[in-house]
Amino acid sequence: MRGPRDGRVAICLGGGVAGAVPGVWNASLEWLAEHLEPRRPDLGLLEVRYRIRSWRDLPRCIEDAAAALDAAASAGARSVTLVGFSMGGSVAVSVAAHPLVDQVIGLAPWLSDRLELAPLRGRRLDVLHGSLDRWFPGIPGVPASLSRRGVERARALGIETSYRLVRGGVHGIAARTRFGLVRFPRAGEWLDGVDAALPT
Repeated sequence: MRGPRDGRVAICLGGGVAGAVPGVWNASLEWLAEHLEPRRPDLGLLEVRYRIRSWRDLPRCIEDAAAALDAAASAGARSVTLVGFSMGGSVAVSVAAHPLVDQVIGLAPWLSDRLELAPLRGRRLDVLHGSLDRWFPGIPGVPASLSRRGVERARALGIETSYRLVRGGVHGIAARTRFGLVRFPRAGEWLDGVDAALPT
C-alpha cells in the first residue's frame, strides 16, 4: 500500500495466464504506481496479488479483489477507483458494484463479449489500450477491438465512458528483469492517461 488509506484509493488488479500459478506483483502496475505516487500524493495505491493468477480461475481472482475492497473499506477508504490491467479489467468490472467503487480504469482490459457489464451501472469506465496490442504465439495480448466493443456495450447501458488509444503501445507498460523494472515505449502516455482519468 502506498499513500493514504482514508481518502480515494486506487486498487490495482493485474493480468493472468492460462496455467494455475501463484500471484506475483504486476510489473506494469508497479511501474505505474511508482510514477503516479508523486503526481497524486493524496491517492492511496493498493495492488492485489492474486492467490492464483489464472484466467481459467477467474472466480478466485474476483474473490481476491472483493477481499481487497473490504480491506480498503475497513482501513477508511471513502471512494475507490479500480485499475485493471488485461485480465484485471474483467476482475475490476466484476466487483464494480461494491458501494465504494465509483470508477473503473481499464488498461488493455480483457472485456470479453460475454462479460456482464451491469456492475458498472452508476460508475464510470475509462479505457486505455495500446494500438499494437494483439496476441502472438507465446506472447499474451488483447486486441484493442475487444475493449472498444466493451466500451460500446457499456455506453449502450447508459454508463459514462471514455476510450483512449495509445499509439504505438503494446500489451503492457513495463517488464520485470534482473536489472529491475524496464518501461516499454509509450509508458509515459499510459501514465498521463491514467492521471487524466482519475478524479481531481
